[in-house]
Amino acid sequence: MKSSNVFPLLVALFFIFHERGVNLSLSVPASPGYYQDGDFIIGGLFSLRVTSGDMRSKFEFQHTFNILPYVHAVLTKHYQQLLAVVFAVEEINKNFNLLSNMSLGYYLFNVDYIEMKAVESSLSLLSGESPPVPNYNCRPEKRDKLVAVIGGISTGISTQISRVLSLYSVPQISYGPFDRSLRENIQLQSIYQFPTNTAALYQGLIQLMLHFGWVWVGLVVPDDIRGEIFLQDMTQEMNNNGLCVAFAERVPEFPAKDTLNRQLFFKRFMSTSISVAFGDTYSLLRLVYNIHCFIPFGNIWVTTTDWDITTLPFQQSQSYKYFGGGLSFSFHTEEILGFKDFVRTVQPAKYPNDIFLQDVWSTLFECSYLDQDGIKTLSQCEQNSSLETHTLHVWDMNTSPQSFNVYAAVYVIAQALHKELSLRVEEEPLDQSAYVTPHPWQLHPLLEESQLERSNSRQKNVNERTSKTKLDIFNYQSLLNGTKAQVKVGEFIFESHKAPHLSFNDKLMMWGEHRNETPSAVCSPSCPLGFRKTVVEGKSFCCFDCIPCPNREIANKTDMDQCVKCPEDQYPNMQRNQCLSKVMTFLSYEDTLGVALASTAISLSVLTALILGLFVQYRDTPIVRANNRNLSYILLISLILCFFCSLTFIGLPSPVTCILRQTFFGVVFSIAVSAILAKTFIVVVAFKSVKPGNSMQMWMVTRFSNVIVCSCSLIQVCICTAWIIISPPFPDTDTQSEFEQIILQCNEGSNVAFYCVLGYLGFLAFLSLVLAFLARRLPDRFNEAKMITFSMLVFCSVWISFIPSYLSSKGKTMVALEIFAILSSSAGLLGCIFLPKCYVILLRSDNISRKNLH
Repeated sequence: MKSSNVFPLLVALFFIFHERGVNLSLSVPASPGYYQDGDFIIGGLFSLRVTSGDMRSKFEFQHTFNILPYVHAVLTKHYQQLLAVVFAVEEINKNFNLLSNMSLGYYLFNVDYIEMKAVESSLSLLSGESPPVPNYNCRPEKRDKLVAVIGGISTGISTQISRVLSLYSVPQISYGPFDRSLRENIQLQSIYQFPTNTAALYQGLIQLMLHFGWVWVGLVVPDDIRGEIFLQDMTQEMNNNGLCVAFAERVPEFPAKDTLNRQLFFKRFMSTSISVAFGDTYSLLRLVYNIHCFIPFGNIWVTTTDWDITTLPFQQSQSYKYFGGGLSFSFHTEEILGFKDFVRTVQPAKYPNDIFLQDVWSTLFECSYLDQDGIKTLSQCEQNSSLETHTLHVWDMNTSPQSFNVYAAVYVIAQALHKELSLRVEEEPLDQSAYVTPHPWQLHPLLEESQLERSNSRQKNVNERTSKTKLDIFNYQSLLNGTKAQVKVGEFIFESHKAPHLSFNDKLMMWGEHRNETPSAVCSPSCPLGFRKTVVEGKSFCCFDCIPCPNREIANKTDMDQCVKCPEDQYPNMQRNQCLSKVMTFLSYEDTLGVALASTAISLSVLTALILGLFVQYRDTPIVRANNRNLSYILLISLILCFFCSLTFIGLPSPVTCILRQTFFGVVFSIAVSAILAKTFIVVVAFKSVKPGNSMQMWMVTRFSNVIVCSCSLIQVCICTAWIIISPPFPDTDTQSEFEQIILQCNEGSNVAFYCVLGYLGFLAFLSLVLAFLARRLPDRFNEAKMITFSMLVFCSVWISFIPSYLSSKGKTMVALEIFAILSSSAGLLGCIFLPKCYVILLRSDNISRKNLH
């Protein structure tokens, strides 16, 4: 049978047995209450201690903890909640305008953490007697004055209290953590909660994780509905912000006692250094049990103040070993004005009827009860001492969130009573009957007008109403004097439709005994600069491997998902974490290669000019006149220009030089090759003209050779002109060929036109080679056919080798290669055709006389 069905049945049986006169005794001892009379009575049900009387955890506590320190710790610190009631009631009773000269009283019980005891104490409030007698009004002066009840530090306790009070429509205000499931429970009609903006808490936790770079975080919740809701919502929020859940631990009602489960528990907690715990002090006792089974492993706990990590089943020094450096989120509350001063004055002599104060005093000051005539009194105690002299794990002078809620609940009830009395005065002025205690159910409409949230209410969710929520962040520290304290180190502000704001003072942080610096919480080490993340198959996205960035890409931040390409004018450094500016480069006259090529071109031009001058000087000799000396002049001049045109390839490319480079080179070379073709033609035709019966005159041969030179050159001029008009060469940059350089070069504009120029030169050269090869054996003393054949072989070899080399090279190498092809092919023509003639003119002048021609 479900627990939700068990407790109504127990209450019903309780009533039946008492009506039949059966003496029914509960399994828990009767708890006398602390009563203070007044015109209106507020009931209070508080959990002041955890005892072995809790049937669900009796075995656990007896066999695991020395229970006494923990009982005392919970008893003393939670006693502040009762003092909040006493303080608020005394304040209200001094305010004659609030309740119109009426007074408030209270009837306070301790229910421990036992749900059945909560049922018993609820019945005591309704019957006015402890132990309770259901359906009997034993103490009408107490019972009839009851207007509302404050109680329920946990969901379980609140639920069982409400099951009883709802039968009589007595309002109940829970001062424990806000639980969404209570709001939706149709069986609980009388319970009110202090609403909290859970979205603000989620965002505060998320922003804290992002602040410290904690991406691999464990979640710990009680194994109940409230814990499951938190787990689902928090996991979703973490995933939305790029954070991962390292493990999700649901703390069961009974802890695992076998070694295997304990080892699994320890292994999960060791997978990360940060754990977020959501729950209250009691529901997570089982977690403390498991943690106590191991040596402190240095985890940092992030919690809410609902789980007081300073109040644990160890001595203070032991508690700090396990939970020192922890961070706690608390919804911001203002200090209750005068409450600290009130607490300082609290002593047993001031409140002699407060049985709970006697327990607190005997525990804190380590003195015993003295039973005299059935009345327990304190003996050998420091009657004039103060609560503020004790350490954090047994007493806290700062107002706890629960105490603030209790204080606020008293005032909410008082305000509701004030409104109810005001309505009666308006209806029946001056009639004392108007001051008769109202029925508890009459306060429900008035309580619903407050900021409290009632179960099954149609009012809007508080998260929709709350425009601004502030959370304080506390750090569990050890101060210089050795005492432990919760020090405020930051705050988080959450506002609707605005970006959340986290302010955090890292200098105030202390990370406990095991750490001197901010802990890291990652599944995988951060990918350094120059590396990017790659997902590991089968694991969370927070677990990844690191691989280096590919060529031309960098990672200038850690943990980058993708590398970034450098701009075209930049390149990555060796570490691939920064883009460096590329150096502008081109074949210049300052380069060694540029100087060498320019010097070679000029030297060859000068040599060609000297040969031209030699030929002019010996222009009337047969060796110069042979094969048309004018063609020789044209060829030498064109070779000079060929050598000079190579200089246009050196230097910073400009629109003019880019156009001149290829077109000037193509035209000049076509003139040179055309002149060679004409010379070859003259050799062949001249030999045939001297044969008997041949009517061809030499002047006709000379004119025809001139036509060859002009027409062949004109075709190349037309090709180059069309190239310039359609798609001329232009200055361009090459950012891809060299890794660290930007090459300034000339773009050909049209590759088709460029290769047409080369192709046409190749055609003329091939034609000259064929004719010269056919005429190489003609019987003429100054036959140039052999020299032309050899020169054309050199010329064709150079340019045939040039094409594949040109296509496979880039940048300055490509330019230098074309210059070399121009210089070598031109030098080949110069050397093969004219150097032998120069040798004859200068060294064998006797062979050039007319008489030696025959």
